[in-house]
Amino acid sequence: MRGAGWKGTVARAAGRASRLAGRGGTSIPGKVLLRLDPDAIGRLAASLPRRAAISATNGKTTTAAMASVILERGGARLVHNSAGANMAGGIASALLAGSGDTGLFEVDEFWLPGVVGDLKPQALVLGNLFRDQLDRYGELESIADRWAQVVATADPATTLVLNADDPLVADLGRERLSPEAGALAPSAAGAPGVLFFGVQDAGLAQERQHASDSTHCRRCGAPYRYDAVFLGHQGHYHCDVCGATRPAPDVFASDVHLDGVRGARFTLTTPAGSAPVALPLPGLYNVYNALAAAALTHALGSGLPDIVGGLEAVAPAFGRAETVQIDGRQLSIMLVKNPAGANEVLRTLALEDGEHDLLAVLNDNIADGRDVSWIWDADFEHLAGHLRRVTCAGTRAAEMGLRLKYAGVPPERIVVEATLADGLDRALQNGDGRLFALPTYTAMLALREELTRRGVTGSSFG
Repeated sequence: MRGAGWKGTVARAAGRASRLAGRGGTSIPGKVLLRLDPDAIGRLAASLPRRAAISATNGKTTTAAMASVILERGGARLVHNSAGANMAGGIASALLAGSGDTGLFEVDEFWLPGVVGDLKPQALVLGNLFRDQLDRYGELESIADRWAQVVATADPATTLVLNADDPLVADLGRERLSPEAGALAPSAAGAPGVLFFGVQDAGLAQERQHASDSTHCRRCGAPYRYDAVFLGHQGHYHCDVCGATRPAPDVFASDVHLDGVRGARFTLTTPAGSAPVALPLPGLYNVYNALAAAALTHALGSGLPDIVGGLEAVAPAFGRAETVQIDGRQLSIMLVKNPAGANEVLRTLALEDGEHDLLAVLNDNIADGRDVSWIWDADFEHLAGHLRRVTCAGTRAAEMGLRLKYAGVPPERIVVEATLADGLDRALQNGDGRLFALPTYTAMLALREELTRRGVTGSSFG
């Protein structure tokens, strides 16, 4: 974008040098620019007539991808950190390189307070808060407190797009609407400045998982009473003590049908009307992502036809249910990084008939979180009876193998390989039909590099 001057020239040159050196360059230009000009994000973003930000523990990249398709259908020219670099450096890089009329930025949940004040978005999505990378972020309440500060200091003109089904997130809407109120009545949903989204289908309710995160009222500390649980701690809830309750959503999904790894179907309702949606991405977690994208783009002025058309046209981002062809087999890659996300992937795979071949890649690099004990809170037991062969790889491959053994997978069906390349080879050789890869974050990036090295390309990489 214009306005960066010589500082932008230096930053772009640093990015080119980094790429030539084989170290990548997605965030380098932005990091250099921010060293030279700490106010660069705010100054560059100010030239964009429309700006939106998305933050969540799970689903940021997919929600942003959905929103980008919807907005582009309406004629928007996007400045978007589509590569997923979602800290300050990556956002500054996107602003430096982009040219358009609409800024769309996914933002790391921990970095949100330091970025949103500079971006000053017209709409801000806060999608969910799940336990993730405790050694890096701390407990959920610490992130919730940081987000509460973002809400308290946000421009009153910023529309908050909040997940009504996540108690910690919905509570932020109460603070925006009435900071001193202990409860938000369902009729308050849709008030100026707040747009809630959620699932309205009691048929999807399941037992609350033992690893559910947010189960107590943030205002009075009493346990929530759940009328329906959909995903982790997300669902329909109320507090018997202070009266806090799930707000009625303005944007919601009803009549939801989950079609295994093929996709999902539901009726989408927004303030502009209702329409059926055939989502080409699987799982209830992607229905939630679609609702967040629909609510965000509605807040930015998109019409219902563009919203529905965009959701039905979206392609998966790499590692988020993308399928590629390799050695005569289909390889479907589904990111897992915390108990809630892993459980939804396992739930989706369990809907598929027959026995599956699995490549489970567990890393404990800094971006994954050094503490991998979360795998013991993921319910691999639900999938154990559906597995024909499992190949474990990654820096903590042996621990993943042990977890699957305790989940009930027969030891003779589990193979542990020292490297990702060997694990991929073994998984491809030891079966036929579709192979499902479940990598953690850095393992997903390494798998992408390995597939590229082998000449395999997909819709979002290569």
